Amino acid sequence: MDLNIPPRVTPRAFERLAEINNNDKAPKALRIAVEGGGCSGFQYNIDLDEPADGDLILEGVGQKVVVDEVSLPFLSNAVIDFSEELIGARFTIENPNASSSCGCGVSFSM
Repeated sequence: MDLNIPPRVTPRAFERLAEINNNDKAPKALRIAVEGGGCSGFQYNIDLDEPADGDLILEGVGQKVVVDEVSLPFLSNAVIDFSEELIGARFTIENPNASSSCGCGVSFSM
C-alpha cells in the first residue's frame, strides 16, 4: 500500500457537489472520512462540512473535497466519484486498498 498517493476526485463528483452547493450562500466542502465499524471493519463517512486544519483539500470547479489526516492513509490512490443508478444516486469511493467490501458500498476491510 503506497501511502503517498492522494485520492483523486472525478469531474462528475465535483460537478455534483457544485449542483448541491448551487443554492447555498455558504457552500460546504464534501468531507470523506474513514471510521472504524461497519460490517467489514471500516466504513466511509461522507458529509458536507467545513475544511479543518490538517485536512487535505482537493479542489475542482470551485468546489472542495476534504480528507482528514487520520483517514488519508486509508484513501491513498482512491477515486471519489458520483454514481447515478436505478437504486439511487450517491458519492462512491473506489479504493484499491480495500481487500473486500460490503454490498452497502460504505463498509470495507483492509
